[in-house]
Amino acid sequence: MKLYLANPIYDTVFKYLMEDERIARTILSALLKKRVVKVEQRPHEYVNTSRNSISMFRIDFAATICEDDGHEHLVLIELQKTWLETETLRFRQYLGAQYSRKENIIEDSKDKHALPMVTVYLLGQRVGNINTPVVYVNHHTYDYDGNLLESDEPNPFVESLTHNSIIVQIPLLHGHINNRLDKILSVFDQTNASKSNKQTIEVNEDEYAGDSEMEYIVRRLLSAASNPDVRQDMNVEDEFFKAIEDRDTELMVRDKAIKERDEAIKEREEALKEKDQTLKERDEALKQQKRTLQEREEALKVKDQTLKERDEALKEKNKLLTNAIEGMLSKNMDLQTIASILGMSELELSDYLHQ
Repeated sequence: MKLYLANPIYDTVFKYLMEDERIARTILSALLKKRVVKVEQRPHEYVNTSRNSISMFRIDFAATICEDDGHEHLVLIELQKTWLETETLRFRQYLGAQYSRKENIIEDSKDKHALPMVTVYLLGQRVGNINTPVVYVNHHTYDYDGNLLESDEPNPFVESLTHNSIIVQIPLLHGHINNRLDKILSVFDQTNASKSNKQTIEVNEDEYAGDSEMEYIVRRLLSAASNPDVRQDMNVEDEFFKAIEDRDTELMVRDKAIKERDEAIKEREEALKEKDQTLKERDEALKQQKRTLQEREEALKVKDQTLKERDEALKEKNKLLTNAIEGMLSKNMDLQTIASILGMSELELSDYLHQ
């Protein structure tokens, strides 16, 4: 039978779910892959209940973990959930606050040390190109040569200064049930969100039959779906994120207009640059043409001057030759004799005399 559960992606539903200690133990045990025997929720640790500009929700737990050998120890669990892409700095700020809290310091007979911490991030968006729905980031201890240091008992000093993390990418929960954690996280799978109302998740009751813990989680989410206060808070969240989406859409439209304007300005600048380059090339061509004309005019002047000088020299030569002919004629020399002396024909000699 199909059931319509309250969608735990909503902060108010998630809070309602995790306020139940049995469910908190079930979910944290599956995430940590260890048996959590006791969970104490830290008071006044809810973020985002006022629906301000913060898009993150956080709950802190003190969890008692039972190891395989029966040894129990306390671990601080900081669980953060966000719908939207959130700055890493904000996660670090919350983490820094936990490191500095005095109640997270344990005093024993030897020393003071902080509670070991595990951070759990339920993200409404993907992390880069990581295609695994759940990612475990665990620290290890090595020597200088890179050899892993094994120890039967964790060192409090090391555990106080480092922490492990679990990252859940909700968009990658696509209904593939391969282990206990996949089954528990299946109620967060947004591919099962109702098409008509994303505030509800559609599940098949038969898939959880015989699993007492999952049946208990389903009943809790059914109760949340019928709770008027929870539904009202879900409506408030929808309005809040609708406002964010509208703002983001407005910013995207504005950014697009600015980008198009910048591209138009860039194209105009490129066109002006090309025009300037064309004008520059045209000016250079005109200058070159002018230089060529000037050089040609200078060459013509030189040629004219050369011709003029040649004409002057020729005139001087003709004048001297004419004077010589006239001088020889005045001495009663005949034309034939003069022509023979000058190496000219009598006809050429006559031409000189009649110039």
